[in-house]
Amino acid sequence: MFRKTLHRQLYLSYLLVTLFSLGAIGWYTINALQDFYYQQTSADLESRTRLVQQQVSHHFASGNVPALKRLAETLGQPRAQRVTLILPDGTVVGDSEETPSRMDSHADRPEVKEALTGATGSSVRYSRTMKSNLMYVALAVKQDAQPIGVVRLSIPLTLIDETLREILWKIVLAGLLIALAATPVSLYISNRISRPLSQMKDTAERFASGQLNSRIQVEGPDDVIRLAEALNIMAAQLDDRIHTVTAQRNEQEAILSSMVEGVIAVDSGETVLSLNQAAARLLDVSNGFASGQPVAMVMRNTQLQKFVKKALASSETVEEDIVFHREENEQVLHLIGTSLKDFKQTPIGAVIVVNDVTRLKRLESMRRDFVANVSHELKTPITSIKGFVETLLGGAMDKPEDSKRFLGIVASQADRLNAIINDLLSLSQLEQDAEKVNIVFEESALKPVLEMAIQACAPKALEKTVRVDLKCTNQVAARINPQLLEQAVINLVDNAIKYSLPSTNVCVDVSTGKKGVVVAVIDEGRGIAKEHFPRLFERFYRVDQDRSREMGGTGLGLAIVKHIAQVHGGSVSVDSLVGKGSTFRIHLPALRNSE
Repeated sequence: MFRKTLHRQLYLSYLLVTLFSLGAIGWYTINALQDFYYQQTSADLESRTRLVQQQVSHHFASGNVPALKRLAETLGQPRAQRVTLILPDGTVVGDSEETPSRMDSHADRPEVKEALTGATGSSVRYSRTMKSNLMYVALAVKQDAQPIGVVRLSIPLTLIDETLREILWKIVLAGLLIALAATPVSLYISNRISRPLSQMKDTAERFASGQLNSRIQVEGPDDVIRLAEALNIMAAQLDDRIHTVTAQRNEQEAILSSMVEGVIAVDSGETVLSLNQAAARLLDVSNGFASGQPVAMVMRNTQLQKFVKKALASSETVEEDIVFHREENEQVLHLIGTSLKDFKQTPIGAVIVVNDVTRLKRLESMRRDFVANVSHELKTPITSIKGFVETLLGGAMDKPEDSKRFLGIVASQADRLNAIINDLLSLSQLEQDAEKVNIVFEESALKPVLEMAIQACAPKALEKTVRVDLKCTNQVAARINPQLLEQAVINLVDNAIKYSLPSTNVCVDVSTGKKGVVVAVIDEGRGIAKEHFPRLFERFYRVDQDRSREMGGTGLGLAIVKHIAQVHGGSVSVDSLVGKGSTFRIHLPALRNSE
């Protein structure tokens, strides 16, 4: 089946209009010629009939039938015309082509009936006698104004029909020639109109495929050119708008991708519309998988699913904290849900913002623990001092031995209180100096600093018969503050000696790598359980509360080590096995290569 292309339709339309016009002109011409020939023939035949009327009128008047018969035969032969003489009652008395006695009554013939009324009778019809179409003209022969007979002449129309047929064939042939000549003209005109439209169609398809930088270059009628210009303007506007929308979308995606907060959009049917990378990371789902999936498949937490339902059902902002239980620890997410509306302000879903507040919750917990611990740590020596002072005032001063022992305890508790305050001041000083950048660093060899720290702990190690070894080459250097680093190593070595068994070894081992320098303090003590690792460097955190106090610890030593490492741009870490010993490390950044 042919495609109904504009080119084909225009071409066929032009050709059909041409053929129809030629057919109409031919039909009109044939009919006009036929009418013309018939009128001419009728006028000529009427003239002939009047001549015959004059010749036969006296025979009709005398009633000489034989004469009328002979005269009809005589007048009809030489002129190829048929002459019929008829009485008023329709009886044929003479005919040039047929014996009158064999002929029917002609009283019902239309031309005869019309002639008897006094008019010129005429008609065209098929003659069974002549076996062809004939034109008849009849005139009445009158005597004293009364018809006494009718003279009818007829001639065959075969010659006229043949002439018209020849003319018709000539018109048909001329029409075919004109149609053939019109074919290339129609093709040219239809192609001139359809080709620009085809070009516009091809360019519009490129527009649809995204090639909006294409432009239509066409020539043709003004209407087609204006259409092409309109399409070019439309393409330019679409290109500009698409670039604007794309830029806005990319900007939004960049903003959402760079956000620390997770953003989730869901529709009213609880289907995830979109979520950013932060939300995918916080919920531990694939960004590509989540879009278009039900909330129940993406968010396997029942509390989170209930919160989504709550956000969809509420017209106001809702908030809630949800705890996720991970393999190693707990994660606390703060959720804020608000209604998502279209441009008509009709609710179509909800937007949920997810914040990881685990660190904030942990800091709040640490703050509460710190307040409780520092209160407890300060309260213990103060209570002890107050109690013994009251005892002394109550009369114990009168007993020299008790007085001396109680004062010794008061002095010991005062020293412990002083140590706690000094450690707190040290931590505060570290934080203030770090914020104000008042700490001076220098590139220095580590071995002398470590030797000074070990020497400071030597009396306690000697007292407990613990051997402290140093493994460090003279070439190892780092950008440090010697006094602070010495204090940090002293705290680690002092702890290692405290919790080591008698006659064991403590090793200070220094290693270097691409990431920097690691100072490790290794002991052979009783070790620390793994669950204590995350909180070991918190202030006042103690693995064994009673034992730590017995050994005179303030609970701030490891916190000070952590802060010293941080002001150096480094970090701390710990490894330990219960019953095997512990290894505490200070990680210092590597020296920058000089240019």
